[in-house]
Amino acid sequence: MALAERLPLEIVSMDSAQVYRGLDIGTAKPSAGERSRVPHHLVDVVDPDESYSTGRWRTQALACIAEILDRGKTPLIVGGTMLYYRALTEGLDALPPASQEVRAAISAEAAERGWPALHAELARVDPAAAKRIPPADVQRIQRALEVWRLTGHPLSALQTGKRPALPFELRAFALIPDDREALNRRIAERFDAMLAAGLIDEVRTLRGRYRLSAAAPSMRAVGYREVWQCLEGEIPAAALRDRAIAATRQLAKRQLTWLRSFRDVQVVSGAHDVLHSFL
Repeated sequence: MALAERLPLEIVSMDSAQVYRGLDIGTAKPSAGERSRVPHHLVDVVDPDESYSTGRWRTQALACIAEILDRGKTPLIVGGTMLYYRALTEGLDALPPASQEVRAAISAEAAERGWPALHAELARVDPAAAKRIPPADVQRIQRALEVWRLTGHPLSALQTGKRPALPFELRAFALIPDDREALNRRIAERFDAMLAAGLIDEVRTLRGRYRLSAAAPSMRAVGYREVWQCLEGEIPAAALRDRAIAATRQLAKRQLTWLRSFRDVQVVSGAHDVLHSFL
């Protein structure tokens, strides 16, 4: 952060949970002080009981990037939502908008039959998508089934794969740790710090302030999902920490798989390597 303050940079968040107001501790959202020193964009965009799509993020991100460049500064796009990065670099296909009614029906089926059964259903109607989407990736399973039920066409058939021409030069860097044990240790330490900072009380406050449910995208974020389940009595308090840490490790594994699949991404050892490249 100190080096970023000395450079003509503005940060565009690429985090699908930081867009929600009130989700501060569990998203490691930059503090008000950090945002006052270095401008941050696409943080606190919507309330946690609202929906927020990848397409909306891409549109807003492109607008932010253009404005930052017009000010003679460099936009630094930072975050771990790999679907957002793919949308930025590869564009979005002409897919139907989200249907809350269809999503609610799918969630109800999942509660009754389990997500593995819905993944098996996806394998029947869209084998290509099912092969690409892990059985544990409930959000993508839901979206693929939603597209099928809305259009009658497989998601994979509607995805063209055409890469758009971006109106700026993009340089991509990835922080990929080579010590998996150290990564797992840092994940555990990070979640312990969130618990100590009041993550459970944060979720209690959100539940009292907004009309939320377990199906809300904001409450499906890693960490928040497990705290929600604990407050609902679905998992014992003693299991909360281990469940959340395990889910975070799975997320990190998926992120690494995404990163290794992207083209033209330079692996760096730390954030300073990225910032010094702008000097």
